[in-house]
Amino acid sequence: MRSSLPDRIVIATHNPGKLREMRQLLAPYGIDAVSAAELGLPEPLESGGSFDANAQIKALAAAKAAGVAALADDSGLCVEALGGAPGIYSARWAGESKDFLMAMERIEAALRERDFFRPEQRRAWFVSVLTLAWPDGRAESFEGRVDGALVWPPRGAMGFGYDPIFLPDGHDRSFGEMSPEEKHGLPRDGSVALSHRARAFQALARAYFPSG
Repeated sequence: MRSSLPDRIVIATHNPGKLREMRQLLAPYGIDAVSAAELGLPEPLESGGSFDANAQIKALAAAKAAGVAALADDSGLCVEALGGAPGIYSARWAGESKDFLMAMERIEAALRERDFFRPEQRRAWFVSVLTLAWPDGRAESFEGRVDGALVWPPRGAMGFGYDPIFLPDGHDRSFGEMSPEEKHGLPRDGSVALSHRARAFQALARAYFPSG
């Protein structure tokens, strides 16, 4: 049996951009979010071999350390021509300095080396797995995915990470050019979420807020 969510929850992240999006997604449900960074919790080693495994590692570590429910996201960009890379290593491609421009340039260079310039040669998808964990070790995961193609040069200064080079299918603007409202949708009114993280959260919301 699922437990109801508390009014306050820990977001297991030290990433300001990810925290901002998670707070925006939780806000309509009246849930206050504090980050693992704000609580001074250490970042666990993400040693899993999948998005789900890494999300569980982070969520369970935060829940046990804080003594309350925790929500963790593990997400990344998967490029078809690169065999799904960077995938679960998306953050690592940006290095310790979190230089995502460098990471985007690395992807672009790899595509150019293959003479891949057409949209159909630049297929990619974003994946997000959200894991909700409790101090007693219970955990449940929800996955979201969005498909699209990569563009160059980067477009827009909104969002974070690889958003500026990702053009979702059916749209003419990158995630970096879209407002949070456009990416997240409105879970309470049943509208379809666009971003991978919002789709994962929408699945969680259907499970925990069925009448919302």
